[in-house]
Amino acid sequence: MTSGPAGDPFDRLGVHGMPARLLVLTAAVTVTALVAAVVGLTLPAGLPSDDPLGGPARFGIAVAVLAVAQLARLRFRSSAGMVSITWGEAALIVCLYLAPAGWLPSATLLGTGLAWTALSLHSDRRPPLEIVRIAASLTAASALAVSVTTALGHPLLTAPTPMLALAVIAGSVTYLLVTAWLGGVTLGLRHGLPIGPPLLAALRSKLLMFVGNVAVGLVVIALLELDPRWLLLLPPLLWLLQQTYRYRLRADQERRTWRAFAEATAALNQLDERGVASAAVTGALALFNAELVDVDVARADGRWRRYRGDAGGQLLDREVGPPDRSEPDEYELVRSLSVGAALVGRLRVRFPRSAPPAMRERDAVAAFGDALAAALHDAATHRELRLVTARSSYEAVHDPLTGLANRTAMLGKGDQSLRQLAHDHPVALLLLDINQFKEVNDTLGHAAGDQLLRLTANRLSALARPGDLLGRLGGDEFALLLTSVPVLGDRAAPMAHALRQAREIAERLAAPTEVAGVRMSIEVSVGVVVADAGTADLTELLRRADIAMYQAKEGGGSVAAYDSTRDAASTDQLALLAELREALKVDDQLVLALQPAVDLATGAPTGVEALIRWQHPRRGWLSPADFIRPVENSEQLGTFTRYVLDKALGVAAGWAREGLDVPISVNLSARSLLDPRLPAEIADALRRHQVPPHRLVLEITETVVMSELEIIDEVLATLRSMGVQLAVDDFGTGFSSLTFLTRIAVDELKVDRSFVIRMADSPEAAAIVRTTVGLAHELGLRVVAEGVETAEQRLALAELGCTSAQGYHFFKPMPADKIGAVLGSLRDSAESNVFRLRADGAS
Repeated sequence: MTSGPAGDPFDRLGVHGMPARLLVLTAAVTVTALVAAVVGLTLPAGLPSDDPLGGPARFGIAVAVLAVAQLARLRFRSSAGMVSITWGEAALIVCLYLAPAGWLPSATLLGTGLAWTALSLHSDRRPPLEIVRIAASLTAASALAVSVTTALGHPLLTAPTPMLALAVIAGSVTYLLVTAWLGGVTLGLRHGLPIGPPLLAALRSKLLMFVGNVAVGLVVIALLELDPRWLLLLPPLLWLLQQTYRYRLRADQERRTWRAFAEATAALNQLDERGVASAAVTGALALFNAELVDVDVARADGRWRRYRGDAGGQLLDREVGPPDRSEPDEYELVRSLSVGAALVGRLRVRFPRSAPPAMRERDAVAAFGDALAAALHDAATHRELRLVTARSSYEAVHDPLTGLANRTAMLGKGDQSLRQLAHDHPVALLLLDINQFKEVNDTLGHAAGDQLLRLTANRLSALARPGDLLGRLGGDEFALLLTSVPVLGDRAAPMAHALRQAREIAERLAAPTEVAGVRMSIEVSVGVVVADAGTADLTELLRRADIAMYQAKEGGGSVAAYDSTRDAASTDQLALLAELREALKVDDQLVLALQPAVDLATGAPTGVEALIRWQHPRRGWLSPADFIRPVENSEQLGTFTRYVLDKALGVAAGWAREGLDVPISVNLSARSLLDPRLPAEIADALRRHQVPPHRLVLEITETVVMSELEIIDEVLATLRSMGVQLAVDDFGTGFSSLTFLTRIAVDELKVDRSFVIRMADSPEAAAIVRTTVGLAHELGLRVVAEGVETAEQRLALAELGCTSAQGYHFFKPMPADKIGAVLGSLRDSAESNVFRLRADGAS
């Protein structure tokens, strides 16, 4: 609250800023107290005629006792200011014995008025109207307590009896309840708070002292009856009792304060700025019993936002300017919030005028401010991290030029859409290629080509319907997956619908437009394939649509449907899969070809890659390129994977018996990681062959780890926890070579052979190799260069810091029965520091 002008007489009296209802209450209580005092003095005194002290002396003693009871007060901080608890009940009991009951209201008015005036002059600086209200409240409570007591007994100069004790206890309880209630109502009217919390806090804190007060009052009466000289023993005992009260009250308040501090700081554990600031305002209001709390937050862009809460529980926030640097007044504590050299905000706590902050509150505000600064800094950091993560996640699955889904997202989301449909639900895939796109780039420049791609993407987005999946696969290729293909009972209906859609798109795209100032028409070739959702994945649909698209280009039209009779691979692949089933049942067709990787510095073997070859009885030797793709798209993938792993681990077990501790690498298909049983199967194979898990390296591609499927992350995490090592094959060829390293922990990067081969002629390829090697060193990963064919490449890799390599320059892939001797020779040569630069037969 603010003060009025210095010269305002109402301000000096304490009227300024006081609520009208509180003024009415003060006036009513004051009138009640005056009436009680006057009426009480007119009542018969009832003193004996031979009283040795006399009436005036007894009245003076009562005034003194009541004043001292107020001066020996204890104070504690509540939600609406400082609350005082006194020896009032003890003084009331003693005065009921020493003086006529009717005199006590006037003695209370005089004694408490003098005591609170002295306290105000010494420390509290209370305005006169506040002193009048306090004295009047105590007088009214005293008058009511006297009425209750005298209705039950007559304590004046009467020896204590059980009935008399009950009478004075009833009067003391009345005094306690009336003073507490009047205090709670006053705080509620002054600060707009419910009276319950401060009333309960005052009663809870006063309970022990109340019991002691009643006991002290009864003991004093007993001593006066026995021999007044015994009262000389009371001051030390009362002092000890006062210290006990003070310690108990302080301990109770400290316990509540620390509990509130722990709750307030724990509530700061939020992930966003508003949550932290709101919790800080609410916590500070409760912790410091403040009437106003401001939390000003400094934003990264230089703006400030203020979160303000008051004792009434209202919370507001708004944009503000930078906080001023003026000095706070005696009722405020201001704390700058910093983490290191970074300013994150400011905390301002305003205390009630009746309870200005002490050193204890300053220390508490400083500690709370440090916790708040850390929480705000963490929230800001988390916000930036969310933005970076969102941006990184967006870029990982979106084409940066057009904003459409990229190839990775198209494959992932497309397969997900297919799995969500019924097995026999028809879908259509449209693959579009812009005709003469290269001529646009060559003639008008790449900026014009980019403009043409963006224009095509915008038109396609406008033509796509809800539920369709549109993406740019790269270059000038776009794909559109139609999942809402109508089913009319006619098997030809889905293809007819897809062809109509394709022709409409081709016609709409061909509408004249302007690119780089040149008016042109966007001509496209569209390949269309229709299939049931459960019969093929998106990769296979893209392959078929690609064949259809080239059929459109060759036929001179804009749209062509996939024709399986023109897909030479289709029937042949079906036959090949049938033959593979037979090959997996025997032991002499699918054989391993093993190629070691060597340390470029010592020549020691660093690992061996297991490559599968098929000695087909009719087709002859087949490389993985001839049969791996159909296998990956078939139900035989699991059996095939187990077969290769079993053979590779059998070879590795043989090396162990020969004392060769060399890991063996096996390529793993992306679809294999969709099988949650894979880790258990690999663990079983490792146990059967008695091969330690770290001796097995599983090679995966970047497209695997860029998948959004949770099952892949779970399978990879389980394999890692088993101790199996992971390597990334063909590193650098994917869409997000660096991004995926933040998601999957790997042990090894294998530089794709395309970069190694072009390293001498292409600065870009050399830069990719150099960056990959540097990245591997920073992350603590091994790096292996693939496809090394010349001594010049080996030397260049060594100069770039690459530690290991494999390729024909060292060894061609060799049968399993020869690899043991080669590895032993490499080990022995490395130990004697003899390094063969070229292997026999290498190119």
